[in-house]
Amino acid sequence: MKKDILVLILLISTLHVFGQKKPKKAINKKDSIIEVINVVTSYTPTISDAFKLKKNPKIVISRNTKKKKLNYTIFSAPVASTFVPKSGVVKGIDVGKKERLFDNYLALGYGNYSTPFIEFFLNQNRKFENDYGVYLKYISTENGIENTPLNTGVSNLNIGGYYMKEERSFNWKIGGNIDQQKYNWYGLPDINFETSTLDAIVEQQTYGYYELNGEIMFEDSYFKNIKTTVNLFEDSFGSKEIGVSLTPNLTLPLTRINRNLKDLELQTSIHYLQGEFEQNYANDSNRSYAFLNLGIHPVLRIDWNKLNIKLGTKIYLSSDIENSLTDILAYPDIEISHPLNSGLLNIYTGASGDLHMNSFHSLSTLNPFVSPTLFLTQTNEQYNLFGGINGTLSSNISFNLKANYKKDEDHALFIRNNSKSNGEFSNSAAPLGYEYGNSFSVFYDDISTFSIFAELEVAASKRIHLGGNLQMNSYTTTFQQKAWNLPKIEGAIFGKYQNKNWYANANMFFVGERLDVNYNDTFPSTISNIQSLKGFADINLNGGYHFNDFFSAFITLNNILGTDYERYANYNVIGFQALAGITYKFDF
Repeated sequence: MKKDILVLILLISTLHVFGQKKPKKAINKKDSIIEVINVVTSYTPTISDAFKLKKNPKIVISRNTKKKKLNYTIFSAPVASTFVPKSGVVKGIDVGKKERLFDNYLALGYGNYSTPFIEFFLNQNRKFENDYGVYLKYISTENGIENTPLNTGVSNLNIGGYYMKEERSFNWKIGGNIDQQKYNWYGLPDINFETSTLDAIVEQQTYGYYELNGEIMFEDSYFKNIKTTVNLFEDSFGSKEIGVSLTPNLTLPLTRINRNLKDLELQTSIHYLQGEFEQNYANDSNRSYAFLNLGIHPVLRIDWNKLNIKLGTKIYLSSDIENSLTDILAYPDIEISHPLNSGLLNIYTGASGDLHMNSFHSLSTLNPFVSPTLFLTQTNEQYNLFGGINGTLSSNISFNLKANYKKDEDHALFIRNNSKSNGEFSNSAAPLGYEYGNSFSVFYDDISTFSIFAELEVAASKRIHLGGNLQMNSYTTTFQQKAWNLPKIEGAIFGKYQNKNWYANANMFFVGERLDVNYNDTFPSTISNIQSLKGFADINLNGGYHFNDFFSAFITLNNILGTDYERYANYNVIGFQALAGITYKFDF
């Protein structure tokens, strides 16, 4: 123990010796170094310099600091209220008087130029069982055109009927239609015809159209509907045309592929046409034609990023049976639209095309003065590119502006036939009624068309609607000199008015200049010059008054200005026409 104490005393003495303060040495100013330190900024600590705890603290709440549950007791006492609710009146919308609907009607009328008019529709409907009806319409006009020695009368008779029945999972309908039309080739060229020659002309042409049709409409099926038609078209010169069509339409769901996809619309078609003319314009040999088209048309509609997209195509297997030609043709069917300005405006563009089967029936509907000697082929609309903008300028003004460019292969053009008579009477076989330069044939050409179309409609009030449209066309032909009988400008202006008892409609349509041909001599001869047909405007009015739910009177005024314009070369139209009558609506 003593030894340890002695060692400790020695250590303390030694530390005291080394810890003594060192004496200061005098510093000479010459040997010293003076430095100036400029402090630019002070030290600013950041969060990253702080010491961070690596463990999350645990807070333990003792029993004494726990919140106690409070119980509230409400003392209920009645209080007198001074609030008195204000009585109101139920507001309603004035939708006007509901019009009573009838299943049947009969209309009778008569007009100038010996124009009788009759139309009726009879219908019987048993709910959830069947529905059937018949209809008839007849109108004729006698010799209403001046400055022509030939008969100018026109008549049209249409009779039809149908029967429809509702089944458990589908509905079916069958029907028939008969259309009888009479026209006269009264449009003689500028030739001095003798009286005997005029008396020998048999100018009347009669068309007969007979159709049977059927349709099946499915429910909860891939098939949407199936339509079929069988028709016969003939005239008084022995021409006959038979047409058969079958068009099944399907809807195929695509939700198994993607639940956002819409159903695929699949339209299929089979069209067959066969016909024969007993003569052609050059000689007495007959002219036959036959076509068969098998088509498929799938369409898929997509809504993506405010774009409404229609994607489709048309594919045809087309056969010209008479000439032993078969082609496979495909066309686009695409349209894309996008709303602008909160849906008030809509911009759209697209491309389409189609195969058009020309027939004697369709061409005679466009121009009833064609000769029964036509050469028929199909029109191949190779493509039609279009784009435009439509929408509403305000709550009551809507518009549409569209431009399109299309190219047709074998576009049908009407051209006046050359006369086989020089006007002098001959004891030999007289020409047929359409061989006096008063009928039209059909020529075909490859034509490119650029069109601009605009339309505007204004709902001035609940009772008055106004509107109009205008289309301008530019044609580029390949083989023909001009685009015969195709107008460069056409349009229409219309107005509608209706109140409790009165109604009125007005329309004016106008067609620009068209071109046809003149010949050097009688058939056969070459074209001498081009005949220009002036543009025209035609104003029409119709209106009526409702006496009650059953009876009403009507009046129709056509060509109010009495314009003596030419619809086709040498074919002037009837002047001012007026027709008035009564209508009776009823139920059995």
